[in-house]
Amino acid sequence: MDGKHMQIGEVAARTELSLRTIRHYEETGLVVPSARSQGGFRLYTEQDVDRLMVIRRMKPLGFTLDQMRDLLDATDRLDGGEPTPDEREALLQRVRGYEQDAAEQVAKLRVQLARAEEFARTLRERVERNEDVTR
Repeated sequence: MDGKHMQIGEVAARTELSLRTIRHYEETGLVVPSARSQGGFRLYTEQDVDRLMVIRRMKPLGFTLDQMRDLLDATDRLDGGEPTPDEREALLQRVRGYEQDAAEQVAKLRVQLARAEEFARTLRERVERNEDVTR
């Protein structure tokens, strides 16, 4: 192999996604291997890994596969061609919308995390109080 391509196992290790998940994203059209080996193995590039990382980051924020596909389409079109100024602005607007949605989800997750930490702290304090009584 020439070093520019990776097999699915290496991609799975780098992205911390399972082979099954990567294949699922391929089946849904979110990521397509850049090449195939002579033996038919999927081969991926660094750009493919970057694309999978976008998907991996969107999933815990609750984005749907269609939303992932839409964002990837917008970023592909922004990065890969020469859109007209109007097209560029429309694409940027789509990306801005996802940026805003992501920021809102992050804020919600921060609240959930703070509540979870508070809960764990109260349990720890209760255990410590009761351990002190039994000593």
